[in-house]
Amino acid sequence: MTTETPWLDRTPEAALEPELPICDPHHHLWEFPTSVYLVEELLQDLGAGHNVVKTVYLECNENYRSTGPAPLFPVGETEFVEQVTRQYQQHPKLAAGIVGFADLALGSAVREVLEAHKQASSRFRGIRHASAWHESDKIHNSHTRPSRDLLQNPRFLAGFGQLQSLGLSFDAWMYFEQIPQLVELAKAFPDTPIVLNHIGGPIGIGPYKDKREQVFAQWRANIIKLSGCDNLYLKLGGMTMTASGFGWHKLDAPPSSELLAEAMAPYFHTAIEHFGPQRCMFESNFPVDRASCSYTLLWNAFKKVSQNYSSNERAQLFHDTACRFYKI
Repeated sequence: MTTETPWLDRTPEAALEPELPICDPHHHLWEFPTSVYLVEELLQDLGAGHNVVKTVYLECNENYRSTGPAPLFPVGETEFVEQVTRQYQQHPKLAAGIVGFADLALGSAVREVLEAHKQASSRFRGIRHASAWHESDKIHNSHTRPSRDLLQNPRFLAGFGQLQSLGLSFDAWMYFEQIPQLVELAKAFPDTPIVLNHIGGPIGIGPYKDKREQVFAQWRANIIKLSGCDNLYLKLGGMTMTASGFGWHKLDAPPSSELLAEAMAPYFHTAIEHFGPQRCMFESNFPVDRASCSYTLLWNAFKKVSQNYSSNERAQLFHDTACRFYKI
């Protein structure tokens, strides 16, 4: 485990409803000098009490190829995930779905990259080309170094147009003010399944510090517009990232799942109200969200937020929607 573990353990909780099946549709594997989260660390989190039966791996610029044509470098990440998780395809199924990166701004030429990803793993399901961008230097832009209006770039649109014919989905990651761009993209490609990561990126730092009510109002209006696109899905999570501005990572101990649930509930209930459980899925976003709480505590919070939904609705939120979207 990493050096953060002692802090995470300061708020111990047992897993609630340990029998409830979960598909975690969003986690990473990486090895940085100050943060290691590979299969061993993931298995430790999955083994802490919740019934996580399947996971989906999301690209994070890990283990790219270093030789050959540069556009194919990202295929190395799919090859890496295929290799390190191959033996874990029983229970739990690690990386039952794999979402990689391809530069869609290559236009129609990106098809070669997409086909190489599919050849690298039968579990390859789609592309994430993150577009989170903000003019403030206090807010991190995506690792893909996107332009302000990436989703409106004609070459990006030409590349995006290759996904549907190959049976691939698209993971979108952007900040809440950029959501109208996603509305237009979804309308232009109504047959391509799209899932918006991290509930649409409401921000609570930089120019949005102490403006939570204003941000929520704008985020809510954009989410309602987005819900009119039938091919759009939402991942409910990402709110324990530091950019959310709650400051939980600065506390002497992680907040309880009760406090997390209370803070996240307005966003999650709004999303579920307009998208329905059939288009919403809880996500861990680990280890990014590990900055504020443990894996066990986070899923406890999700279970508390959803306790008043029916058993069928909760089955969709925790498992079925993710499995259907990623065809796993």
